[in-house]
Amino acid sequence: MSDEEREERELDLTYPEVVTKYKSAADIVNRALQLVISECKPKAKIVDVCEKGDSFIQEQTGNMYKNVKKKIERGVAFPTCISVNNVVCHYSPLASDETVLEEGDLVKIDMGCHIDGFIAVVAHTHVVQDGPVTGRKADVIAAANTAAEVAMRLIRPGKKNKDVTEAIQKVAAAYDCKIVEGVLSHQMKQFVIDGNKVVLSVTNPEVRVDDAEFEENEVYAVDIVASTGEGKPKMFDEKQTTIYKRAVDRNYHLKMKTSRFIFSEINQKFPIMPFTARALEEKKARLGLVECVNHDLLQPYPVLHEKPGDLVAHIKFTVLLMPNGSDRVTSHALQELQSTKTIDDPEIKAWLALGTKTKKKGGGKKKKGKKGEKPEAEESAEAQPMDATTNGAAAEN
Repeated sequence: MSDEEREERELDLTYPEVVTKYKSAADIVNRALQLVISECKPKAKIVDVCEKGDSFIQEQTGNMYKNVKKKIERGVAFPTCISVNNVVCHYSPLASDETVLEEGDLVKIDMGCHIDGFIAVVAHTHVVQDGPVTGRKADVIAAANTAAEVAMRLIRPGKKNKDVTEAIQKVAAAYDCKIVEGVLSHQMKQFVIDGNKVVLSVTNPEVRVDDAEFEENEVYAVDIVASTGEGKPKMFDEKQTTIYKRAVDRNYHLKMKTSRFIFSEINQKFPIMPFTARALEEKKARLGLVECVNHDLLQPYPVLHEKPGDLVAHIKFTVLLMPNGSDRVTSHALQELQSTKTIDDPEIKAWLALGTKTKKKGGGKKKKGKKGEKPEAEESAEAQPMDATTNGAAAEN
């Protein structure tokens, strides 16, 4: 197939090179996440840790596809965010911010990488401490992680988005937690981080999404946020917002010279993917971004908070709906969790027991064992259902 024909067709998982790019982006973001976790120590400045995450992704993607004729876009697909304790999401401060991590902080790390527009995103929750995580911190992390495990098993061809919404709320309730409202799991496509097919986290009369059925060869960012509070976060300070995305369907002739300068820089550097204002000249950005947002040229990602004292956990992963089953390509093992709750609900146990791989028709070949041994069954790449009451650690890819 020629390049022209490829450009006319939507590139999806039926193309081996597309799968390769998704998995390459996933490998980079998984390693970036590992780096960021290692940097989450008491007294570490949050902005410094965010910078290290973004720099690692830029460096690693910059080393790929150097010698191809056609220019391939690659780099950060979502800036590194570190949201602490009752902060829900999108905290990626400016260079002048002096906020540091403290012993015992419950940290949500959120980041993304893309190669040629094929996006891999991940979010992970980590407590800044040695030893097992206990009490309500363990409960809320286990709630988010178990809900994510259930979602992975229900996001499969033939299932509906509403099935996932109902299931993850039931899981959270088992841990005496709430799934946070307003969080959407999106289908992703090339250069599209927030596609139209979505899974609503919480049923809400004010927020409606179209019913949808999952299909083979689709890619999803499965996004689960759980809280010990009400699950109804609010924005406290607009000035905390630093992440934006160009609204490509909007145009407006900006009045301020500073705004035009910043908007031109955004169009050159970040025409499609979300970006952090930290990547712009700070003083000009503060002035110019306001007019851009006011006229809907940029979509802001506000920093949301639950009430002080509430605890929030975040798990996000990228899953490829391959012909042979679901392939979760981004993840990281959790710390040991000692939750105060146990999962006794038979329906939740049944969801967790579901496989993520499609059985081969005709009972595929079995591996031959040594003489006198039984042949091994074909290995599955799926994660084993976890014991949500003890350590809650998902299997690493």
